[in-house]
Amino acid sequence: MQTVLTELITKISSGCLADEDIQRIAGEAAQAYADPQAFLAANPDINYDDTFPIALGEWVVVGSLPDTVLFQADTYPDLLAAIMASFGPEVTFNIKPKQLNKVDGLTALNRIQVQLSALSKDLGGYVLVNFSEPLDDELQMVLVYGQDLARVLELSEQAGITAAPALPALQAPAQV
Repeated sequence: MQTVLTELITKISSGCLADEDIQRIAGEAAQAYADPQAFLAANPDINYDDTFPIALGEWVVVGSLPDTVLFQADTYPDLLAAIMASFGPEVTFNIKPKQLNKVDGLTALNRIQVQLSALSKDLGGYVLVNFSEPLDDELQMVLVYGQDLARVLELSEQAGITAAPALPALQAPAQV
């Protein structure tokens, strides 16, 4: 499991996490997956119980990712602001969060995805991926290079972590 988690975290962090942080998170999460009771006993400061809708190992992964990797927000303007902050001022975005205030979620997400697809074109652009079950926020996503999308979805499935490209997931209910 640690190998799967290491590769998954490496791919979703897109260079925003040091190798030692990736190894630490993957190691702790693998321990939590393998023996949740022993992990909780060894880490009494962990605030987790059986009422959480995700496995302890998944909770360790999600809780350990910095806000430059895991984007959590209640609105699409807030999501875009967090994404923009993670890139820093040297990356120019053609849309601004306030431009998303008066549009529906699907339109907002589409505009964000179009902008992200234009970045790092040599790596297939970025794809917003719903990641895990949001616990405190409406939206919880990671950015994945387009060329890594299929592998990230495969690794997420192996780790038992829900992951799906955000735009098609939001479009699917509208097509029913």
